[in-house]
Amino acid sequence: MSKFYYNEEQESYDAIVVGTGISGGWAAKELCENGLKTLVLERGRMVKHRDDYETANLDPWDLPNGGKPTQEMIAKQEKQNRTGYTTNSANNMWFVNDLEHPYNETKRFDWMRGYHVGGRSLQWGRHSYRWSDIDFKANLNDGHGVDWPVRYKDIAPWYDKVESYIGVTGEKLGLEQLPDGQFEPMMELNCAENHFKEKVAEEFDGRVVTAGRVAHINSDKQFDGDGRSRCQYRNRCIRGCPFGAYFSSLSSTLPAAEATGNMTLRVDSIVHEIMYDPKTKKATGVKVIDRLTKEIFVFKAKVVFLCASAIASTSILMQSKSERFPNGMGNDSDQLGRNIMDHQLGVGASGKLDGYEDKYFKGRKPNGIYLPRFRNLGGDTNRKEYTRGFGYQGGGSRGNWEDSIAELSHGKDLKDAILKPGGWTFGMMGFGEVLPYQENRFTLDYDKLDSWGLPTVTFDAEFKENEWKMREDMKASAVEMLTKAGLKDVEAYDNPGALGLGIHEMGTARMGRDKKTSVLDKNNALHDVSNVYVTDGSFMTSASCVNPSLTYMAFTARAANHAAKELKKENI
Repeated sequence: MSKFYYNEEQESYDAIVVGTGISGGWAAKELCENGLKTLVLERGRMVKHRDDYETANLDPWDLPNGGKPTQEMIAKQEKQNRTGYTTNSANNMWFVNDLEHPYNETKRFDWMRGYHVGGRSLQWGRHSYRWSDIDFKANLNDGHGVDWPVRYKDIAPWYDKVESYIGVTGEKLGLEQLPDGQFEPMMELNCAENHFKEKVAEEFDGRVVTAGRVAHINSDKQFDGDGRSRCQYRNRCIRGCPFGAYFSSLSSTLPAAEATGNMTLRVDSIVHEIMYDPKTKKATGVKVIDRLTKEIFVFKAKVVFLCASAIASTSILMQSKSERFPNGMGNDSDQLGRNIMDHQLGVGASGKLDGYEDKYFKGRKPNGIYLPRFRNLGGDTNRKEYTRGFGYQGGGSRGNWEDSIAELSHGKDLKDAILKPGGWTFGMMGFGEVLPYQENRFTLDYDKLDSWGLPTVTFDAEFKENEWKMREDMKASAVEMLTKAGLKDVEAYDNPGALGLGIHEMGTARMGRDKKTSVLDKNNALHDVSNVYVTDGSFMTSASCVNPSLTYMAFTARAANHAAKELKKENI
């Protein structure tokens, strides 16, 4: 990755990609491999694969404060600290300072951001699931949102391409609601997880338990990238993986783009506007503020890809005002910033599992079980109280030495207890779909500017009745399955938090068939500016109930190849 600056900056390129994360990396790879001289712009700092994973090889006792957050850390990440996800010394360096990068909330919204090369591809949970036509047809069938302009058959070849390139572990199940893919060997379930799998199969028709499908190499197959090798089962993934075992743009797609000789990467580059030519009705390039010097630069290109995240990319479009687009580029439909979606989580149950005291497990695998959607699929699975569905992630493990403190045992009994693992526990958490609501939105506040003179974001979005009704079922179904699986002391929990907690912001510049009700066409291009593509979470027209990153990658690869072909035909 040290060669990123070998290509000298120039004024004009074939393509510009904004963002270096999940989507930006794929856009860069596909455009560069199609022969396009491509400028990739990252608003944050440079990060080098391996060299800059500061805590990847530290044990808990090596971390300051044992990894726990200091008051100084919390003060700098007050909003992000609500999530319990960002503020510790093992991975704090990957998340922005809230004081330096403020945002506003009419209603609570948990916005977790990482401004650096690789973006959130260094921090993601790596669960990778395909959508099905049940998802792509959902809006049409139940009247929520607008119809997707694509179907599964349009995206399936691109799922194949992406999975084969990044490496996704999994088991083929033959389920309509969760299509099979190109899989690495499945990560094995432990005995508690296998127990749950068998009991669910016995007790519930149509419910299947499998291992979570995660973007980890789990074989000796050689994958493209910067020395990528199989997963070491360390489960320190969020710190950055020096083995390149899980997919990140930093270890995979960006090196591939670099290898072509067609990529120029510029860091510390805050894109805030796309320039528009009313004569050609096309974008001509972007305006950039240097993060450190605050100088303004202009870079020109024949095509622009926005891959900065659902909030950042749409903010750029909103700020790209002209006589033709007084409310933001491509915003004739007034849909920019609307229809914010995420996944709802933090609801489920856990319990204790007797037996298997003679069994343990080796390593710390990065996944547990996955239980695919089983509601509102037709017949007895349908529910009147709510539409759409949910799945579960979870897992089983044994307790630790803390179990030995209960009655303050001492002497030989205490020593024996500390040397033996505790009993098995098993827990599961629901991942539910959130519907697209026009009133769930963000806007730009030009009265509250950031350090670069740009408007700050204000969120006004919330869960509604459909989500609350779904949560009731998510909780009750978890309790029922654990109870019937023979677990004891089963306890339910429901900690709803707020939108954003799922870290899957989607929908702010949605695709659609009609330019009157959507921003993007079936190829991820703006309806009214054919050489601007948006391929991060912004384009999502509905949310499904599965993690969305695999879908972002498939759509990005598809859109980049479409753009390359259109450029060669001189259509854009």
